[in-house]
Amino acid sequence: MNISMGAKNKKRVVLPNRPDPPTVEQILEDINRAFPNDPVFSVLDGNQDANRGSPDNEVETKYLQSRRYLETNERLQEIKGELVQRREELREAGKQLEIRVAEVKGRAL
Repeated sequence: MNISMGAKNKKRVVLPNRPDPPTVEQILEDINRAFPNDPVFSVLDGNQDANRGSPDNEVETKYLQSRRYLETNERLQEIKGELVQRREELREAGKQLEIRVAEVKGRAL
């Protein structure tokens, strides 16, 4: 019986909501404000040294970076949808669990 009393004393921790992800416009603005030597560009472009000096290569590099960004953004949107669905499934499971616990408690009394 002491076990159930300990469970009653636990308080539910409420976590703050996560901020909304940045919009595409905000991301593009951030990218446009970045300096060309920003580390993120060197990470995205493994052969940056080979592309220096030629305007055509710079355009190609920017194009490839943009394509990678768009592909990554699309994948993140897909994952976001999956996570929203899973969150709703977990909430529903939590509600069902609370109902079942209440039923068990009702039978025990």
